[in-house]
Amino acid sequence: MIKIRKNDIILFQGDSITDGNRGRSSDPNHIHGHGYQYILASEILADNLGKNITVYNRGVSGDRIGNLYARWIEDCLNLEPTVLSILIGINELIFEYDHKCGSSPERFKKTYKLLIEEVLERNPNTQIIIMEPFFGKHREAAPGEYIKNNIVFYQKAAKEIAEEFNLIFVPLQEMFDEASKSCDIFELLWDGVHPTTAGHQLIARQWKKYVFTE
Repeated sequence: MIKIRKNDIILFQGDSITDGNRGRSSDPNHIHGHGYQYILASEILADNLGKNITVYNRGVSGDRIGNLYARWIEDCLNLEPTVLSILIGINELIFEYDHKCGSSPERFKKTYKLLIEEVLERNPNTQIIIMEPFFGKHREAAPGEYIKNNIVFYQKAAKEIAEEFNLIFVPLQEMFDEASKSCDIFELLWDGVHPTTAGHQLIARQWKKYVFTE
């Protein structure tokens, strides 16, 4: 668990779930987009006024692990984050099912490790959070079954990386599974992948539970 420090640079990275239609300009009203990362950024900044905290969102819709690696220098290393949170993985399955161009679990893990290694080479003290990729339910049976049967391998890879590098791991699948016992899963993940407002709030709460020290 971590504690926010003066002059921290916090970076949220990932795909569309993190992108949240963020602004691409310096307009501070839109730079964090909407979603769990906005909820967390707003609380972190409001709770640490005067501490010169910077929060970046560099999630990009549609990204797979290879896309993340391709822009890693510009969108991560050059920002010099002291706290880095990553949520990636679901697009490996979506792109594989739709276009046969996702990454295997082995390639996913290998590339993911490269990302982590490069960050720690720059700054061994970077506090890194690995968020578990998750899935709810597809409205069509065939792709839904494919994703459900295979996402476990990417979840396992993400957790193993967190354990290997002694990073913080934020589990999300079980949280959504448990929450969906009291409501329709589409109330939390409107298309089975992208969170609703309620879903983002649950992610933010889970992130704080596993990341923040009291």
